[in-house]
Formats: sequence, structure tokens, C-alpha cells
Amino acid sequence: MQNVMEQQTYSDNAVLLDAREQNVPRGVVTAHPLVIERAKGSEVWDVEGNRYLDFVGGIGVLNVGHNHPAVVNAVTRQLGLVSHACFQVVAYPGYIELAQRLNKLVGGDEAYKSVFFTSGAEAVENAVKIARAHTQRPGIIAFDGAFHGRTLLGVTLTGMSAPYKQNFGPFPGEIYRLPFPNPLHGVSEVDCLKALDQLFAAQILPERVAAIIIEPVQGDGGFLPAGPAFMQALRRITEQHGILLICDEVQTGFGRTGKMFAFEHLGIKPDLVTVAKSLGGGLPISGVVGKAAIMDAPTPGGLGGTYGGNALACAAALAVLDLLENDNLLERSNQLGVQLNARLRQLAEKYACIADARGVGFMQAVEILDYETGRPDAALTQKILDCACQEGLLLIKCGLHRNVVRFLAPLVTTDSQLEEALHIFDIALARATGRLG
Repeated sequence: MQNVMEQQTYSDNAVLLDAREQNVPRGVVTAHPLVIERAKGSEVWDVEGNRYLDFVGGIGVLNVGHNHPAVVNAVTRQLGLVSHACFQVVAYPGYIELAQRLNKLVGGDEAYKSVFFTSGAEAVENAVKIARAHTQRPGIIAFDGAFHGRTLLGVTLTGMSAPYKQNFGPFPGEIYRLPFPNPLHGVSEVDCLKALDQLFAAQILPERVAAIIIEPVQGDGGFLPAGPAFMQALRRITEQHGILLICDEVQTGFGRTGKMFAFEHLGIKPDLVTVAKSLGGGLPISGVVGKAAIMDAPTPGGLGGTYGGNALACAAALAVLDLLENDNLLERSNQLGVQLNARLRQLAEKYACIADARGVGFMQAVEILDYETGRPDAALTQKILDCACQEGLLLIKCGLHRNVVRFLAPLVTTDSQLEEALHIFDIALARATGRLG
């Protein structure tokens, strides 16, 4: 295969995907049969020159779009200064400045501190470490349908068995689980709070719980928002029992929901916030931002990582924050979200398979059910995605039953691009449901 590859001009999807199959394990899924060569804003082009609207955005990584000039310029400048030094060896300005800015964004006038890592899963794992160190308690409560990463602790916290847990156990202990509100499927906020009471009564005393970790809007679980009343109830309960509240903002952060962080919609302030994805504008960086007294619980040497807060990634992150604060991208997220949700609701009236259109800001989704049985229809969902890809629109699925189509387009998406994407999605729905040949 190496000789064959050397003879190619890398302009053939099929050749490259064949090489991918032979050289990359099957456990790493690629949603669409494409190999992209370049990208800009909300568009990508494959090696054959075909253009696609990217409404996945690296799974919520590219809120400011592919290759934003400000991010490219910041990284290029940093590359000429320091590319990597490891913050545990010597400090550098970008890490410190980024911590200052995030502390202010999350904590306001309160004393907050930040520590940086590489992936969202690392942020989650370290948030758990910090919570346990601060409270001296073992228990962590997570939710059905949650996604918190693919590391061993990450998949333990993740509330989906397939494909994440497989046969990867045994899993870490002292992890407990609650249902997450899902009105479409009959799970109310009251039900979930009753389940928490039952958990305290039957499985673990509240004084042995270090933290509750929750996504303000579940991402891979199906774009399910947690309501203000529910989150405020959780905040009261955690404060009553000395439990920390961790908001996992890996996917919801940095303008995706129309605010810098999704918890700002909910009238609460978490103790710890995990961040990643769109913070780096395409470069790998994650972090934990939290109250200073809590963040200082681990003793020296207990936190860190060789690439955590890499200098190039910090430069990119600072450029991203500038764009979010100066280019009205939060307002744009709300505008795009209103437009997208309205059109998705119109499509729901047209296609019986769409049982729900929901979301917050420019984080929107539709849930696909078999209109005769009312059951999740994963096969039809995949067919819709395939048809959309064939027409030039990239989307992916989510949800416990993989029957939810999610929209994570960059916040720099234009009105005309949004309209084009929705036109394609309409065609894909028509073809997948048999209305078109």
C-alpha cells in the first residue's frame, strides 16, 4: 500500500480511505467517507475538490470557524517565539493571561483559578480529582445520557453503554447515576429530583458525595437542556450538603448557546467548570476553572500534564476569546439559533419522523422517531445523514439511541449558508423518507 500511496497525488477519497482502513483501528469511527484537504469558516473541501457545508465543526470545536485569520495569526506569531516548554518546567505569558481571562469570565469578582490540559476528558478527570481533594469524599454523581469523555473514568461517568463502555471494564468505583430530564420521553425534572432523594437514601449518603457533574445541555446525549428550576434545585441541594456542582461546558461553552457559558442561562454559579473544544479554535486545549479555595485543594504536583496549556494552544485560545468578545458572536449565536430552530420546526410539521426540534442558541437538534411506533429510528437517522452528505452538508447524530441529528455549525455561518444547509436538509429528509427518488 505504501507504494500505491506514493504513486497517488492524494486526490482520491477512495485510495486514502482504503489506506485509513488498513492503518487505523476500527474503533476510531469516521462519520463520513471523506478526506478533507482544506477548510475555511463553515466550509470544507475534500481531496477531490468537492465543497461541503460543515455543520459539525469538529464536534463543537470550531465556534469561530475553520482557520479564522485571527487564530492563524496568533498561532503563527507564537510559533516564532515558543511552541512548547511545559508549564510545569517554566511558565510563559499566554498560560497566565488565559487563566486570568477565564477566571474573570466564570468567576466575575470572586477569586477563581484555572488549570489547563489537552482534552475534555482530561478536564473532567481533573475536576473529579479536585472535587475529591477539596471535600475529602469519594462519591461522584452523573446522569443518564451524559458524555464526559473516553478515558476510563470518562466512560464511567458517561451515561451511555454503547459504544462507549463496550467491554472496557472493570470501571472505577463510587460513581452514581441519575436520570436526566427528557420531557419527550416522559422524564420530568421532578422525577429526577426524586431519584436524587432515593439515591441519597438507598446508595450513598449526601455527606459522602464530592460532586454532581452535569452538562447544562446534554451534548452526545441528545441536545437536552436542563431547565433553570432543575439546575437551581441542584444548586440548593449541593450547597445544603457541601457537595460541589461541576458544570461540564466542554461542548456548550464559548458562545454555543448564545452566552459565553450555558450555566449563565440558568441562574446558578457552579463551583467548577470544565472547558475544552471551542476554547482552542481548532487547537487542543482544555481546562478546569473554579473557585480558588477549591482549586488549591490538590497539593503541588497533583495537577498538570506535559502538553497541558501548550503555548500555541493558549495563543489560539486568547484569540478566540478576543473574537467572542469583540465580534458580536454571542449575539450572532442567538440570531442563528432562532432562525435554525424556526426552520427545523417547519420541517417537523412537514415530516412526521421529526418528533422534536430543540436547543439553546446555535446548539440545535431534531429527534427522529418511527412515526408509526413512536420508537427511536436510528436507521432512518443515519439515512438522513448519508443523504445530506451526498448533497454537500455534513451532520452527525447523537442521543442514547443515535436517533438525534445535531447542528453544530460555526457561529460565523452566514445567513445564505444556513439557508443552503436547511435546503439540503429538506432534500435529505425527502429522500430518506421516500418522498424523492
